Amino acid sequence: MKKMPLFGNTFSPKKTPPRKSVSLSNLHTLDRSTKEIELGLEYGAPVMNIGGQSLKFEEGQWVAESGGNVSGKEMQRLKKRNLQLEEENNLLKLKIDILLDMLSETTAESHLMEKELEEVKNHSRRKKL
Repeated sequence: MKKMPLFGNTFSPKKTPPRKSVSLSNLHTLDRSTKEIELGLEYGAPVMNIGGQSLKFEEGQWVAESGGNVSGKEMQRLKKRNLQLEEENNLLKLKIDILLDMLSETTAESHLMEKELEEVKNHSRRKKL
């Protein structure tokens, strides 16, 4: 007995007709100055408000605008203080490294002296015997 497919052998969907690229907008016909007036395209940098702090995107970075929780002068003062503390921290790390080197050297010398003293004591005991 021969089997017959229910819907046919091959799948052949119909091709969809190409779409017409007709714009429903006439914005492309307006010149730049008309677009700016009509659509308000004269806009500044993006601004957002997070937690009462207003931030503005300028030259690839988010910058706090004045009028937020921290003033511009306060921000400059904090940046300067932060730089001072970083420099102080680096100096203290350097001092710690120097002190650790000095401690290592002194410890090594002390162990060497103890060893020499022990050898001298052992040598003097042998002479007495």
